[in-house]
Amino acid sequence: MRSHQQVLTISTRGPGLWPITELVSAVVRSAAIQAGLCTVFIQHTSASLLIQENADPTVRTDLLRFLSRLAPEGQHYDHDAEGPDDMPAHIKAALLPTSLAIPIAGGELMLGTWQGIYLVEHRRQAHGRQVVVQILGA
Repeated sequence: MRSHQQVLTISTRGPGLWPITELVSAVVRSAAIQAGLCTVFIQHTSASLLIQENADPTVRTDLLRFLSRLAPEGQHYDHDAEGPDDMPAHIKAALLPTSLAIPIAGGELMLGTWQGIYLVEHRRQAHGRQVVVQILGA
């Protein structure tokens, strides 16, 4: 059993589903592990990770619209130290995953045809988000 770990810094420019499939795939290829498991973990409480449709961008638009309705900005939160988008971002991050587990076969991620890995930014400002990619296998 071997392991490989790398921390990626992903720059976001506000709310959105930022594609990171290629970055994670590059880490998997560099690890030269043919069969195993890739764990992706985000080190933040106001952003998330998601495996989602990668062909039709309207899926991402609809997801963001839904999340905004589910946890709207406003003056009705006690926690607002970093602005009106702070608490809604924490709520969205509590509802979406902060880690993903993806099998590896043949040295590649076993994602489905229409699946992509996304960093979901919940804050309005640009951020540099740290994502840990941990690979275990042989």
